[in-house]
Amino acid sequence: MIVRSLTRHIITLACICGLMSFCIQAYATGQEERQSVVVGAERTEELLPLLRGKAVALVANATSIVGPEREHLLDNLLRHGVQIMKVLGPEHGFRGDADAGATVRDDRDMKTGIPIVSLYGNNKKPTKGMLRDVDVVLFDMQDVGTRFFTYISTLHYVMEACAEQGKKLIVTDRPNPNDNIDGPILQPDCRSFVGLDPLPVLHGLTIGELAQMINGERWLVKKSDKCDLTVIPMTGWKHGQPYILPVKPSPNLPTPQAIAWYPSLCLFEGTIMSIGRGTTFPFEVLGYHNENFGDFTFTPRPIRGMDSNPLYKGRVCHGIDLRGVEAPKGFSLNLLIHFYRIAREEGLRFINRRQTFNILAGTKELALQIEKGMSEEEIRATWQPGLKKYRKMRQKYLLYPDQ
Repeated sequence: MIVRSLTRHIITLACICGLMSFCIQAYATGQEERQSVVVGAERTEELLPLLRGKAVALVANATSIVGPEREHLLDNLLRHGVQIMKVLGPEHGFRGDADAGATVRDDRDMKTGIPIVSLYGNNKKPTKGMLRDVDVVLFDMQDVGTRFFTYISTLHYVMEACAEQGKKLIVTDRPNPNDNIDGPILQPDCRSFVGLDPLPVLHGLTIGELAQMINGERWLVKKSDKCDLTVIPMTGWKHGQPYILPVKPSPNLPTPQAIAWYPSLCLFEGTIMSIGRGTTFPFEVLGYHNENFGDFTFTPRPIRGMDSNPLYKGRVCHGIDLRGVEAPKGFSLNLLIHFYRIAREEGLRFINRRQTFNILAGTKELALQIEKGMSEEEIRATWQPGLKKYRKMRQKYLLYPDQ
């Protein structure tokens, strides 16, 4: 009963401490910080000279916006006379309305008529045919600072293709809204599209810095290959500076709170728990169809563009509401361990999709550690040697002051 009452205690504590007020204040602060940031795609004086007279492939999605009017980068570049041959679209598609994991098909942009070639269908890596008529590839997408967010895997494969085919790659940089370094580092036997490179769960880099690391550490498939890379850095941003994204980075990360909780909740995708897919607040709640998992309830329903077939569709889930709870500044195991213990008391196998859990964690050790009853402090101690080496390596690739 003590373990089960923890859920109610967390919810009550959130209300008592007024954490919703804190989140509103943080959001206002983030809005002010964002106004001072000029992202790489907005630095036309640096970018346009590299594109004029070139045939360009644009790797972009709904996050690729510029200016206070939130103009899409494709429209902006066409207005400046840049020759865009095609758009290469990642997971969720060019306009960002495809379900997570759903196949994205080739299409044409309804507004401009530009061909859209999918990088989340039969090919996740650009083929020779895709880049045959291209001189330069321009990559502009908003990352959220986690190893398992697939836009950085798309970046890796685009770099490989450019290196193999002798194409120039330009990455226009954007801030990291989860700018921390934490979690286990990816092991080779857990490599997948939700983790290609030996990064911790939170890598503490911008997407431009990450591109430089992939190049510098020779992580491309052929160790001898190196991508012809130019990063257009931001101005007005430094590591540790709060930043509220102007648009949602994916359909199931619709709020700053969801983005902040995402690193610590994503591993629940490999468990019996729902993380709120099929609600308007995914990655802000946790629940299971058992009353002993918590007092808060929600019922997943199909939502077009977010999840058309959510886990526990139509079933009442009991758990916890995190919308008013401050997210951890890093990768937390607290809720994983908490709900594992409840599931064990109920005789349930908590990690029921082992492979999914392992590839998200980046290691097979974490599931075993939780099941052995190790505390969060004991588990975190096992990550520290690898994180120490990673932090030292990271310093070589930083483009911005590091707090």
